[in-house]
Amino acid sequence: MTCNYKFQLISLLCSVNQLNYQQTLDYMLSALPMFHRVGPAAYKANLDNTYLLLDLLGNPEKDLPSIHIAGTNGKGSTSNMLASVLQEQGYKTALYTSPHLRDFRERIRVNGEPVSEEWVSSFVSKFKDDFDRIQPSFFEMTTAMAFAYFKEMKVDIAVIETGLGGRLDSTNVIQPKVSIITNIGWDHMHLLGNTLKEIATEKAGIIKKDVPVIVSETQEEVKEVFEEKAKSAGTELYFANSEWSCVAEHYHPIADFMVVEARSKTKPGFEIISDLTGTYQLKNMAAVITCVDLLNKQKFTVSHEALLKGLLNVKKNTGFKGRWYILQKNPVILCDTAHNVDGLTQIIPILKSVDKEKLHIVIGMVEDKEVSKVLNLFPSDAIYYFCKANIPRGMDANLLQSKAAEFNLKGEVYTSVASALSAAKENATNKDLIFVGGSTFTVAEVV
Repeated sequence: MTCNYKFQLISLLCSVNQLNYQQTLDYMLSALPMFHRVGPAAYKANLDNTYLLLDLLGNPEKDLPSIHIAGTNGKGSTSNMLASVLQEQGYKTALYTSPHLRDFRERIRVNGEPVSEEWVSSFVSKFKDDFDRIQPSFFEMTTAMAFAYFKEMKVDIAVIETGLGGRLDSTNVIQPKVSIITNIGWDHMHLLGNTLKEIATEKAGIIKKDVPVIVSETQEEVKEVFEEKAKSAGTELYFANSEWSCVAEHYHPIADFMVVEARSKTKPGFEIISDLTGTYQLKNMAAVITCVDLLNKQKFTVSHEALLKGLLNVKKNTGFKGRWYILQKNPVILCDTAHNVDGLTQIIPILKSVDKEKLHIVIGMVEDKEVSKVLNLFPSDAIYYFCKANIPRGMDANLLQSKAAEFNLKGEVYTSVASALSAAKENATNKDLIFVGGSTFTVAEVV
């Protein structure tokens, strides 16, 4: 069935009666361009459609207490940590993130529970004619849907993660209590700029007047960008690593928990036990603690106990998966959604540090990444299983194998992520390590 014919059929069904959930997803994927499937063709370099949709919905983004989070890597982890902390405090907490791993509804949660299939279907059926007229992107529509749902659910606070960039991201219509920018790295250069300063400028677009902003780590190349933007916006700027230093005190890469010491030059230090065990989470934790400090200054109370319990129970409270995520332990199989140079620079050293006899890597990537720079980071002594995730943007596994050979990365090609992982399991002993990664979509097929 061609995409155009399928779209026409779904539209006809919608005109007759309300779509069921699967028909709703088919309509959304057929009619609305989705960046994570088709790439830059889905990117809209303005907020026009977002404002049209929100006006249609009665501007649910207004009077929505929120925290806004942008950055190249770490924004998903930071969002989930904060949502978990706020839930532990007893707030009815909304969480909007992207992309999803398994089910679209993962993007829109309240107190960890995804929006219902019935609500999604009802919303899309009700406004389908408006979508056809406005022709929003998938992300524009999803953002409007999330804000409408959060208003209907009467949440106390919403944690909102940007989709791509910041200045022109559809989420950049809110007036948050705090803004957070996690870090700046090389990703989506074709849309955000070819220098770190240009990318930082786009991310800094979420900085607003009288809204304090936290930058998770001080990066000398882009520090001035944030300082100038905060000054021109007339708001306070905090570099989290200057406020708090988080150090892993007891850490093993295959443990279920990580013990962290949080230290400050001006405040008493304390111990954290976190269920997110990648050491790259330490920077994100510093930003979360700094955010809690700022919320308390605004009389939005978050207790120390809620902070500790929130960081301990992130996976349980929000359903967070895919970041240094252990799938099984005999043999050890773990995955991580890191997919760009900055993210993998943090992941690969941890991967190498794990005690094992052989390393098996199931890898699939997307076409619009700097594949050569990424492949250059991977170890040449691993056994590779090249595959393609089931999305249009996925890189052909044979082409990936060919490019990998330039970096002395050797292995066989498989027809799917599942078959690649199955082969890795057959070849691995209980003393080996299997890693699944290269893109979010590769990981999505195994979690």
